[in-house]
Amino acid sequence: MVKALSVNQLAWEKAKEFIDKPELYGVTVSKSTAGATIVDAGVKAQGGIQAGKKLTELCLGGVGKARLGFKTYGNLTFPSITVSSDHPAVAMLGSQFAGWRIKDGDQIAIGSGPVRALALKPKDVFEEIGYRDQSDKAVITLESNTLPSDALIDKVTTASGVSASNLIVVVAPTASIAGLTQVAGRVVEVGIHKLRTLGLNPNLIRYAMGYAPIPPVGTDFEVAMARTNDAILYGGTVYLTVDYDDEDALQGIINHAPSMASKDYGKPFLQIFREADKDFYKIDHGLFAPALLMINNAKTGKTFKAGQINPNVLMQALGF
Repeated sequence: MVKALSVNQLAWEKAKEFIDKPELYGVTVSKSTAGATIVDAGVKAQGGIQAGKKLTELCLGGVGKARLGFKTYGNLTFPSITVSSDHPAVAMLGSQFAGWRIKDGDQIAIGSGPVRALALKPKDVFEEIGYRDQSDKAVITLESNTLPSDALIDKVTTASGVSASNLIVVVAPTASIAGLTQVAGRVVEVGIHKLRTLGLNPNLIRYAMGYAPIPPVGTDFEVAMARTNDAILYGGTVYLTVDYDDEDALQGIINHAPSMASKDYGKPFLQIFREADKDFYKIDHGLFAPALLMINNAKTGKTFKAGQINPNVLMQALGF
């Protein structure tokens, strides 16, 4: 891991493309009362798939790449997003991880992106990966149905220590095409987070790559939320290269890593969510994982595999 990398400085340069070419990306740009730059990528603006790709790369803090294309899942060929990084602990956990829930009036905005590496949200993640950014500029991405209030902007600038004039906020609802694209683009982050909970040190991951289908657009937030989960749980594939000494332990970790290891696996997430009375805490946390994981151990050249794509549930979940 190269600690000199500034995820905020790198993301700032990428975010300026939204500001310089808003018509190209279907976004609108405005200023908050305090002077923060707000990019609407789907709340009132139309946004687009390219906006979703750019948003994904902002979430990755500029140290990861996103690519759009088609992938085949069983008999289903579907638009998909592929993400990769040579600095996965920083990109996926130190930036992309949706680890900051910010109260904004009666709403909760899910904050991710490089500003977290300034605000240290949550602190334990940054202590574990040994990373903290130093930057006078910051970028935050919000998964929200509303544009941020002045109060939310103030919370972000206070926690991160940057001035509002040096803050770019990019917002997209889950149900927008940009939002659906960037959430599907979290497939590797979800896989690394699951492995971390099972005992794999994320700093041992050299390289990371993965893909997942981009769910179809609709107007219902609950359906969109469920479909983004389904895209990863039943269609997500993650490939990692690690340096690991104990291969028996590595085999044990990966056996428990895919979504199919969960007792709640096997139904569309909307059904699981409603059967749990719409309470995420009633759902087995082990469910939140990619469908298929492969781990290449660079120390031995061996590759471990667990899980499988489930095209039947995926097709049902995506509305076919």
